[in-house]
Amino acid sequence: MVNDPAQGGDYLAYLARATNDAVRDWDVKKSQLRWPQGLDSLFGYDPDSASRKIAFWDERLHPGDRARIKASIAEAFSSDQKRWSGEYRFRHRDGNYLMILERAFIVRDAKNCPVRLIGSLMDITARKQLHDELSRSQKMEAFGQLAGGIAHDFNNYLTSILGYSDLLLEETGAKGTAATHVAEIRKAAGRASVLTGQLLTFSRKKALEPHVVEVNSIVTNLERTLLPLLGENIAVACHLHDDKLGAHIKADAGQLTQVIINLALNARDAMPAGGQLTLETHAVTLTQPEMSAVNDVLAPGDYVQINVIDNGAGMTETAKNHWFEPFFTTKPDGHNSGLGLATSYGIVCQSGGRIRVESEVGKGTKVQIYLPRVPAPPPPSYRKPGSKLLPTGTESIMVVEDDVSVRHISVRILRNLGYDVIEAASCIDAQRLFEERNNRKIHLLLTDMVMPQMSGRDFADWLKQISPETKVVFVSGYLEESRASDDQTETGNFFLSKPFDPEQLATAIRHALDT
Repeated sequence: MVNDPAQGGDYLAYLARATNDAVRDWDVKKSQLRWPQGLDSLFGYDPDSASRKIAFWDERLHPGDRARIKASIAEAFSSDQKRWSGEYRFRHRDGNYLMILERAFIVRDAKNCPVRLIGSLMDITARKQLHDELSRSQKMEAFGQLAGGIAHDFNNYLTSILGYSDLLLEETGAKGTAATHVAEIRKAAGRASVLTGQLLTFSRKKALEPHVVEVNSIVTNLERTLLPLLGENIAVACHLHDDKLGAHIKADAGQLTQVIINLALNARDAMPAGGQLTLETHAVTLTQPEMSAVNDVLAPGDYVQINVIDNGAGMTETAKNHWFEPFFTTKPDGHNSGLGLATSYGIVCQSGGRIRVESEVGKGTKVQIYLPRVPAPPPPSYRKPGSKLLPTGTESIMVVEDDVSVRHISVRILRNLGYDVIEAASCIDAQRLFEERNNRKIHLLLTDMVMPQMSGRDFADWLKQISPETKVVFVSGYLEESRASDDQTETGNFFLSKPFDPEQLATAIRHALDT
């Protein structure tokens, strides 16, 4: 026979079982505690004499929540409130903390003094983690948009710096003290362009592609730009391989950079009082299979190894077992930063690599990234500015760019190369100038993609209808924009990313005209 809860009157027990909540009944005057439901099923404790004292609940409150929660309850007791609710962390028998939402009713005597507090305790750990992850994602998205905007503007500045630096080097013959100073300015601009590229990668406004890269170059760029920002109390040491042939990998340098930054941030957080972060690179050969951090197999072969080492707090065995799970963190609230470690592991795996972790409480952590080693690419056709003449031409080119410094340097370079150049600050001006030429042929359009009033792509579409033979070179600091509508595959369309120097501009123009 099924018991009728209405007959038994024990609605509380039935509701608690249905929701898997715990129930605590606190006798305020006697400081005694009853657990009618859930002490074992939710928290893993066996009912005993210790659990019947209010100190049992006090001692299992997270130290960071204890003062706040007790003050909140005291405030409710001192008022005439009949209900109280609060969120706090409560220690499970296994040592982990659950995030609890407690909603309670306050029973008062005839003098309005509290005598009992009967609360329902709900486990909201998963919901809290999802909420925090969403909040963090929104913050990261906002920061990404800001980083992307800053990087876009800096790419315009760097285009001008690179362009005028090369013009000065050409005019001085790349000789003398002044030329040496200009060359240093150009080198600094080149390093800055790497940083803006990292910002664009972070903001996901740059198309990401794997390519062959020497691992030391990635770490060296980080050492110069971002790693010093970890904090004054963190010493950074880099020990790079000295293989004369180099240690090359095929990976997305931007994504791999973010993985290393994320590991560096975790190392920083493990050393709140300061410490040393060490980055190492090695070329290694595995002669037998080895296990990675999540029990994947590292097959025998040649690898490039990147180590991120700290001398911080280290990790417990429990933390190591969950380290690459989504949402898992050992950091206190508000201290999550960088990519999730699950995402980091996924990026490394997509490049054919694996991650191993060595950690001991009180002795620090060593994270080893293994990526397959690949042959070095053929030597680049790089030359120093001014070492030979740039490709020239006499065709007519329309330059449409709203940034005055980028437009001026582009026009000056192209005119110096012999081209007939028409410049416009907007697509509306460009339409007017084209019509004033009585539709005389324009061989090539060089236009920024992001423009006020009318986008560069829309203007190119308009021009193509009137002059279908006109080639188009799109310019932008956002590489992904060129791929949004198959521009690369359309006949007569090409792309040049910012920042660019005179050689890159001249080569891109000549290539487009000759194709």
